[in-house]
Amino acid sequence: MKTDDLINMLASGPDVLAPTLPVRRFVLFISLGVLVSIVMMVTFLGLRPNLAALAMLPAFWIKILFVTTLAGAGWIASVRLTLPGSRTDMLPILIAVPILLIWSAAAISLIDAAPQERTQLFWGSTWRYCPFLIAALSLPIFVAILEVMRNLAPTRLRLAGLAAGLAAGATAATVYSLHCPEIEAPFIGFWYLLGILIPSGAGALIGPRILRW
Repeated sequence: MKTDDLINMLASGPDVLAPTLPVRRFVLFISLGVLVSIVMMVTFLGLRPNLAALAMLPAFWIKILFVTTLAGAGWIASVRLTLPGSRTDMLPILIAVPILLIWSAAAISLIDAAPQERTQLFWGSTWRYCPFLIAALSLPIFVAILEVMRNLAPTRLRLAGLAAGLAAGATAATVYSLHCPEIEAPFIGFWYLLGILIPSGAGALIGPRILRW
């Protein structure tokens, strides 16, 4: 929704229905961004050869639950910050809950582990590039979300950009999970989250410029 459309809608009075949003086109556009991210992962990284074996471990599903829940919170935040009048007071809680839960799991894991094992639980074997791969896989999703937002009416542009980056980053982390060998909560709670925060921070920086009416 552009500025002129919003002005015309408000000027038309309360008895006139708002124009119907092209939801199908938006869903297709974002789905394309997710699909491109998946193709990038499969082409350049590949599925984990022992993915079936990893899927038998509870730690794997804790990782999946964390990234999908955070992605869901990011998508909800993106929608609500794009449509004026939507409730946003619960958004900080929605975002904080999965982070606090993975940190709690990480703390328990580190406390229960032998001292000599704690370093490996935190650093894993892929910490040098894990966050950057997540950020790279988030790019097509991030672009798709921002393009959709530009056709709507976000008012808090910095927060909307942050939410777009969060949704894109957490969705990309879900895609990356199908390649990544790491499943330990301390690693996921720090390095995965760092990868998600990279597009989130970028969204907060560029939101006022990209999403400006």
